[in-house]
Amino acid sequence: MHDSQLDLTTVPWSPQKETVRVFYKEMWDNANTTLVPSIFHPDFTFRGSLGPSLVGHAQFIEYVHFVTGAFEKYTSDFLELAEDGDKVFAKMRFHGFHRMEVFGLEPSGRHVWWYGMPIFKFDGQLIRDLWVLGDIHGLISRLKVE
Repeated sequence: MHDSQLDLTTVPWSPQKETVRVFYKEMWDNANTTLVPSIFHPDFTFRGSLGPSLVGHAQFIEYVHFVTGAFEKYTSDFLELAEDGDKVFAKMRFHGFHRMEVFGLEPSGRHVWWYGMPIFKFDGQLIRDLWVLGDIHGLISRLKVE
């Protein structure tokens, strides 16, 4: 984990970037799924950093509970953040303590991390689509380390 976190106090904020900040720092980092309706369009589509493709609030909430359960003290770090029209892009680092089986690997208790590259597409003030490319192979290699 050698990449420096982005200093969010220096980022020029827009309403869309603020929604992305809330999504990661308030919703994901606290597993606060009560925020989902205020962030996402009811029929939003999602492809997560660990692979699943989901539609709607209920499926997404299940995914949040799975990930934050599997990785205790789950945290999202902003490394880069950019915006173009109705899209926001970021380079992220996700990390936590391996507490549940993931990719067929038993819990190790170790602190593990992986990179993700989200692309948020907005429909007005709400996220309509979120596609996240995740470094699954990097995560699996860290889960397997003896």
